[in-house]
Amino acid sequence: QVQLVESGGGLVQAGDFLRLSCAASGRTFSMYGMGWFRQAPGKERESVAAISRSGDVTLYADSVLGRFTISRDNAKNTVDLQMNSLKPEDTAVYYCARSRYAVAHLSPSLYDDWGQGTQVTVSS
Repeated sequence: QVQLVESGGGLVQAGDFLRLSCAASGRTFSMYGMGWFRQAPGKERESVAAISRSGDVTLYADSVLGRFTISRDNAKNTVDLQMNSLKPEDTAVYYCARSRYAVAHLSPSLYDDWGQGTQVTVSS
């Protein structure tokens, strides 16, 4: 099991940027793909981005493609989400999660370990 702690959320204005970070415990971090997800009030959790265990493959939801970038540092056991050109509709609690597999994918049901989440609020 991998324990995950997100940080970097906050309140920003539309057009601003934020960088979220997820710190993972455990020696197996580099064996698994990682993902970022979000959940807005009254909505289901949705996929945002995913990265393969080596970092060579990344996937993005259409809603964030071109604005968000996922990256990882296996030496530091971290996975980051750079969010640029933020929009009010990006407001949500953001979660990082560990995949069951090494590849990148955007299926929440195939992620086994989840962080507690960090709030991102984008004002218009």
